Amino acid sequence: MSTDNARAAADDSLEDYAFRYVPRTFRRWSAASVGATALGSIAFLADFSIGASVGIDHGTANAVLGIVFASVIILIVGVPVAYYAARYNLDLDLIARGSGFGYYGSIITTVVFAGFTCIFFALEGAIMAQGLQVATQMPLWLGYLISTVVVIPIVIYGMRALERLQFWTTPLWLALALLPLLWILFSDPEAVQAFTSFTGNSDGSVSFGAVVSSAAVCFALTPQLAEQIDYIRAMPPRMPANARSWWTSFAFAGPGWVVFSGTKQVIGVFLAVYLLVKVEPTLGHQATEPVKQFVGMYQTLIPDWLAIILALVLIVVAQIKINVTNAYSGSLAWSNVFTRVAKHYPGRTIFVLFNLVIAYVLMMMDVFTLISFVLSLYANVVMAWLVTIATDIAINKWLLRISPRYPEFRRGMLHDWNPVGLVSVGLATVLSLLAFSGLFGAAVKPFSVLIAIGVAIVATPGMAVATRGRYYLRRRSDGIDSPMFDDDGNPSGERLRCHVTGYMFERPDMLASAERGPHGEMQYVSSLALTLDDSDRYVLPPEVTGPPRWVTARGRGT
Repeated sequence: MSTDNARAAADDSLEDYAFRYVPRTFRRWSAASVGATALGSIAFLADFSIGASVGIDHGTANAVLGIVFASVIILIVGVPVAYYAARYNLDLDLIARGSGFGYYGSIITTVVFAGFTCIFFALEGAIMAQGLQVATQMPLWLGYLISTVVVIPIVIYGMRALERLQFWTTPLWLALALLPLLWILFSDPEAVQAFTSFTGNSDGSVSFGAVVSSAAVCFALTPQLAEQIDYIRAMPPRMPANARSWWTSFAFAGPGWVVFSGTKQVIGVFLAVYLLVKVEPTLGHQATEPVKQFVGMYQTLIPDWLAIILALVLIVVAQIKINVTNAYSGSLAWSNVFTRVAKHYPGRTIFVLFNLVIAYVLMMMDVFTLISFVLSLYANVVMAWLVTIATDIAINKWLLRISPRYPEFRRGMLHDWNPVGLVSVGLATVLSLLAFSGLFGAAVKPFSVLIAIGVAIVATPGMAVATRGRYYLRRRSDGIDSPMFDDDGNPSGERLRCHVTGYMFERPDMLASAERGPHGEMQYVSSLALTLDDSDRYVLPPEVTGPPRWVTARGRGT
């Protein structure tokens, strides 16, 4: 392993802790500031398009019930996962390692998430390109290119730049998106009546199959939770003095993001109906395009030229707000995967560009026109993955107490592969995709995503019981006597020197090294150095495993 490579990876000014614990020294923002920044990322316009799509296909009643159903499930899944991220300052990949997947096993889930960031960058980029085409007659390919490269300068500088961007642009987005809508709701009761009675392409009846089909498209948004986590992992320590602010910010910016997302999806249904009933009945599925939705809404209130300008401003602001997050989270995910596999870290900037190239290719393949199919298909994999992690935390850690309560993530402490999560995700994914393909019959096909959820809920504790939790931990002790947590249950801020890099790291990021010092003294090694090490020279030997000794200490692991 190159020491220079490890030192480059430790440069937090650009790398933003792509594959390790976020230390207290970096987490200088208040809980409210972190929460506001995280909420700024949910300005994406794909919500409006998704809502409009399911509304046109299944009618208002089925669509709204499907959106509510999906939102409730996503909220439940999000609570334990987001709590672990905010409390222990870890991203979703690090949480997954100790929640059923193992050190290398979580690579599979991280690739799934990285794929999400590419797909949704492409969808949002396509929306911006559509706006540029309407306003300036710019060809779509050029619009795709502009929407891709415009985010690069912001994303490269990570959390610091994102915090400023989200803070200053959120009020503008809210004003442009909500004020005209509120005016229409209060001034045009016929529009509201048309919305409530809209049947779309359905026969007008409410059916469970149509509700679940609507929900299936919405479930594909669940990985947005991982993007929220990339922000809330920077939450400050929870102390008695800031407990109220901490919990409020966590609730809204963590699992609560789906409340805002679901509301936007319902608004998307309303805007599509408004276009089809009040503006241009011949639009058909083009009413799912946010560009046409907002231009059409503005044109009923203000002159056409001003409507196009305001719609373009809204779309550009929204696209930049979400796509800097997509590119940022995607770069963290790809960095994490590549570094563990190659034992080399070329820098996060490389993975920003890699993520953007994939997204641009998807835009050129016109992924936007297949939005319902792509998201319905992807939802099966997404729910198998996230429900498995949430179930391991809620049931295996807290109820059965088979899985270690603290989300261990460090190499040497974990087995490379844990069958609990891998079997659960694999089984849930395969069965749900078989159902989605129609192999189990047309009657079962709409419920494929429910199969993914149900199998993951059952298989995760089932595998933990069957394996008796043997594959969670390789070691009980990390060889360091000082406590992992402070008296308030927060990860300790004690700093220790890594003998490989020469840098200081905080206690949760450190282990005792298997390599003794020149006089036989104990040395410490960081998780970063272990990640980049292509040998096992610093890794402590395995031991008989059981519950880690720090879990039961006062105020810890809570």
